[in-house]
Amino acid sequence: MKNIEVKGTVVSNDDKWIYDLLDFESVSPREISAALEEAAGDEVTLVVNSGGGDVFAGNEINYLISQYGGHTQADIVGIAASIATVICCGADLVRMTAGAQYMIHNVSGSARGDYNEMDKASGILKNANRTISNAYRLKTGMSEKELLDLMNRETWMDAQKALEYGFVDEVIGDNGTFGQQKTALYNSACFANIISEDTKRRLRDQLREHGGSADGGDITVMRNKIKIERMRGMML
Repeated sequence: MKNIEVKGTVVSNDDKWIYDLLDFESVSPREISAALEEAAGDEVTLVVNSGGGDVFAGNEINYLISQYGGHTQADIVGIAASIATVICCGADLVRMTAGAQYMIHNVSGSARGDYNEMDKASGILKNANRTISNAYRLKTGMSEKELLDLMNRETWMDAQKALEYGFVDEVIGDNGTFGQQKTALYNSACFANIISEDTKRRLRDQLREHGGSADGGDITVMRNKIKIERMRGMML
């Protein structure tokens, strides 16, 4: 059985180098695709500890997992929140440690412009919520209304509650007495290490300015510069 780590922020392939540059733990569709290809049909365990991130990247990873030829298992070992929960839904079997957390909520985003643009953005977000709920419906069998209500209330679940709703199939290490115990619920104000679009733009501009490549030694030079700037309190 091959273990594939799904840890840190879920990011697009184009943004992955930025997170690597800043030493932020992240996962992209390209990484998962390569790992699944290497597994070549063997059983796969996805070790999940992610607060979420990019919706489109997460949905692509869900697809990659669901289409894999071998048996897939997702083990939630810390947190599965936001789009990371959709990634888990792609696996054949979802397990969760007794101390882990599971969180679903509304899709969020940003928009600029007049009221027409704001109305359009609101419609896009509502549609995205329904799209996400489809993945949950396939996993849990719950109705769209039930799921959208849970998402709207930003629902945090311990392992027992996630098991009751059907988001997970098994609690890791359960000897039959887990349901008699209560697991403490801890909330967090920050689910994923999301780098701002402004920071991404500045880093891309800096790389282009020096004629560098995201695949070359220029990244090492930039990383050293960023570490120095961080020490001076000038960045992020």
